[in-house]
Amino acid sequence: MHVFFDTTAAVGGVPFYKKWLFGILCVCLFLATPLTALAEPVDYEAEAEARKLLPVQTNEIAGWPKGPEIGAYSAILMDADTGTILYAKNIYEPGYPASTTKLLTALIAVEQSAMNEIVVMSHEAVFSVPRGGSNIGMDEREALPMEQALYAVLVASANEVANGVAEHIAGSMDAFADMMNARAAELGCVNSHFVNPSGLPDDAHYTCAYDLALIARAFFSSELLSKMACTPYYTLYPSDRQPDEIIMSSHNRLIKGNRYGSRYVYEDLVGSKTGYTDSARQTLVSCAERDGMRLICVIIKEESPNQFADTIALFEYGFSNFHSVNVAQNETTYSINSTDFFETSIDIFGSSEAILSLNQHDNVVIPVSIEFSDLDCELSYDTDREDTIAVLSYSYHGQPVGSATIDIALDMTAPFQFEETPFSFKDMPTMEEEVVTAPSPIPMPTPEPELEQEEPRIIFVNVKRVLAVLVIGAVVIAVFLYLIAYVRSYYFSSRHKERKRRRGRSRAYRSARIDKPVRTDAVGLNFRRSHRGSHSQWERKTPPSSEWKPRRRRSGRRYR
Repeated sequence: MHVFFDTTAAVGGVPFYKKWLFGILCVCLFLATPLTALAEPVDYEAEAEARKLLPVQTNEIAGWPKGPEIGAYSAILMDADTGTILYAKNIYEPGYPASTTKLLTALIAVEQSAMNEIVVMSHEAVFSVPRGGSNIGMDEREALPMEQALYAVLVASANEVANGVAEHIAGSMDAFADMMNARAAELGCVNSHFVNPSGLPDDAHYTCAYDLALIARAFFSSELLSKMACTPYYTLYPSDRQPDEIIMSSHNRLIKGNRYGSRYVYEDLVGSKTGYTDSARQTLVSCAERDGMRLICVIIKEESPNQFADTIALFEYGFSNFHSVNVAQNETTYSINSTDFFETSIDIFGSSEAILSLNQHDNVVIPVSIEFSDLDCELSYDTDREDTIAVLSYSYHGQPVGSATIDIALDMTAPFQFEETPFSFKDMPTMEEEVVTAPSPIPMPTPEPELEQEEPRIIFVNVKRVLAVLVIGAVVIAVFLYLIAYVRSYYFSSRHKERKRRRGRSRAYRSARIDKPVRTDAVGLNFRRSHRGSHSQWERKTPPSSEWKPRRRRSGRRYR
């Protein structure tokens, strides 16, 4: 041991123990370093080409337009208004969303806060972001208004600002992740789980193309969020809460005015959000609108810049092969004059005003090669809306294309409408003017141009409910009549008969008293008892006549 630490045993003037320590350190560093240099490089382009051979589920629908072959692992093209899926490729397979997670973060922020609220960066929000991740260099205790913070999240994809927004709304990033999962469930997501607001890599942080499309439908329904997601540049100016001027630029090549040129710029774009991590590869969520039809496109696991080319190809596929059709203007099966709906040829309502009607704003999205009459329709009464009694769901060879609701017509007009003519007694001539001068003609109102006659409303009736109400009403009336008859015959029968018998006896007694002579004395006094129950002196002393027959006194409560 003495030799080991003896500096004289060193070679070349370097102590021997330092060489030992240096060797041990090198071995430790070698063992701690991943052996990536020895692994073969991954050919991502070859993987993308192989993914083009994956099946596209919508291409298997008979009569459905064939969609393009793209290198993304999963992709979806959805109509934003009806939710109709126009293109589907592994749309329910889980994948990593990367920074497209920020769409849900910004959506919750707009719903749960005001744009003038101040977002303060905490130590956890700033330093939990790994080196090399997307950020704008915010420091601890610096602050931004919520609107500027959302621009930083959606334009520059700033991870630390996304963390700060989450902490401001929920108190912590974990609590905000719970809010994200709850909101995703409300939107109808089926295969998603979020653990952070920025989309940093995590095995428990995943979603699918279908769920991202549902989140994008809600996101792009906000004009403010759509504007933010279509902004190529944004500048944060110095303030008392943030001392630096920060110029942010988007990496999205679909946005007009981006720093990469105009090769992939899409003129009909409403908004878009990019995402990238080593494990997720390129992800992209976009929205475009043309001729009143708005489409959502989601790309998961693609190579740059093919995610932009795939998105443009899918948008052009959707706008070229599909169109939106209004249901109320084309539906002819479910109407008041339809025997198929009422199962009778008699119009039970005559020409009465419509009480039910199809929603005038509901549409279906169908291929341009088919007609509305080619669709299959299913009527369902399963609805939670108070003003809706039924839902018509349309499909084409099993593929849903939209639905329409049958609503209660709350804006029913009166069957008779009278034109109101202004009238005043001042306009009528006096009696003198009427005799002397001829009456002046009364000015007639200028006829207004006739409006186009609205299409007649359609009455829809739930026959089962009508019949059920009629049957129940008949049963109630029958039971009521039976109770009346029962009470009369059972409870009051004996009293009624006794009262009738007494009335008969009373009439017979009065007629018998009237027919018998009345005994009087010489003075003309009437000895008949004038009042019931009276005992006069004359009546008591008058002996009964031999001519008369003794009368029987009536018994009963009246004479007791």
